[in-house]
Amino acid sequence: MDDDKKIIREHIFKTWSKQSSWEPIIVTSSRGVYFYDSNGKKYLDFSSQFVNVNLGYGNERVINAIKEQLDTLQYINPSFGAVVRAKATKALLEVMPKNLTKFFFSTSGTEANEAAIKVSRLYKKPSYKILARYRSYHGSTEASISLTGDYRRWFVEPNTMPGVVRFPEPYCFRCPLKLKYPECNLACANYVDYIIKQEKNVAAIIIEPITGTNGVIVPPKEYMPLLWKIAKENDILFIADEVMTGWGRVGEWFAVNLWNIQPDILTTAKGASASYVPIGITAFNKEIGEFFEDHIFAHGHTFEAHPVSLAAIPAVIEEYKRLNLLSHVKVMGEYLGKRLLELKERHKSIGDVRGIGLFWAIELVKDKNNTPFGDYEDKYEGKPTLVDIISKKALEKGVYVYNGPSWLIISPPLIINKEEIDQGIETLDEVIKEADSAFKD
Repeated sequence: MDDDKKIIREHIFKTWSKQSSWEPIIVTSSRGVYFYDSNGKKYLDFSSQFVNVNLGYGNERVINAIKEQLDTLQYINPSFGAVVRAKATKALLEVMPKNLTKFFFSTSGTEANEAAIKVSRLYKKPSYKILARYRSYHGSTEASISLTGDYRRWFVEPNTMPGVVRFPEPYCFRCPLKLKYPECNLACANYVDYIIKQEKNVAAIIIEPITGTNGVIVPPKEYMPLLWKIAKENDILFIADEVMTGWGRVGEWFAVNLWNIQPDILTTAKGASASYVPIGITAFNKEIGEFFEDHIFAHGHTFEAHPVSLAAIPAVIEEYKRLNLLSHVKVMGEYLGKRLLELKERHKSIGDVRGIGLFWAIELVKDKNNTPFGDYEDKYEGKPTLVDIISKKALEKGVYVYNGPSWLIISPPLIINKEEIDQGIETLDEVIKEADSAFKD
């Protein structure tokens, strides 16, 4: 295994990092909510990797569906039909918002968002501007990194896509407008109406219904319906990026269901295949689908609608139903939220706990003014924050948790049980003491 580590370390890039500090753990196997390294050490996956291994590891029904597809049709180019494409589409129609009836299949969330933006501009031509939030992440290819609001966009500027207009997010814990909910009257959402009218030529708005890697920001209950209403009144497309929030993560098939809104376009990936094979999905409403009956759909690539990836989708959906996962997520989510709030009571460095379903964040602060332990500038410069150190210590104790500059993202596989949640909470309880020690009263 030392040779494997040497080869990986010397010849493979680690994403979004300085390479000099990378000491990869060699993972050899996984099962349930755990993965194992080359020394046999067991790790609780308390973040589903990048919030994507929703069904956990080793689901045999999904694995067998993939194997069966490999035995029958390994590949066919996108201009052909295939039985597996019909099966995957039929399964999606059962769980997607009912107004979404046309699909484009790719291999990742960033590709799903690329397709959404290109199609939006083709459909709404000559309008071309896209509204996106500052605290957001939509992927790393040209259009999606241009949409992204966080520090990862900074690396590629000024070589980003033109036509992106930003607006503030509903980050009530640290409001960008320095207002307080509910007295604010949702100024961050109402401002979008003003932006649209001043900009003109706006084709679409894209948002994560619940902000993902940028801190699991759950909006006030009136926010999403108001934003959707503003989009409809101004005749612009509403794009929901559900790469993280989809597939049961919040106790619904998709987060937009929490507010009973119907996006014009929905993008998703990750959990659609349980992350066992690469997948990306861009779903469109009927009107967009009908438009391209007589207009060229100017998009596509070699691995579009790959048979092996599509084979996972019906199997994943059947597993969700068989395991009654949506109900399970609601029950476990309530328990997880309760345990996290107990942590907040015990640790003065926990400034905020927020989330829904099995999608939560703990934001750590270093004083009573809620000053964060790190910010985007630290990430941009590659400086480790105290929260990075805490996350590393949790990993040493056998619990993997994904983190931002000042928050930990708690998003375990949806199959997790109370005992496994307790294991993760006990480890966090221990490592967060370091943040308490650095807290300035």
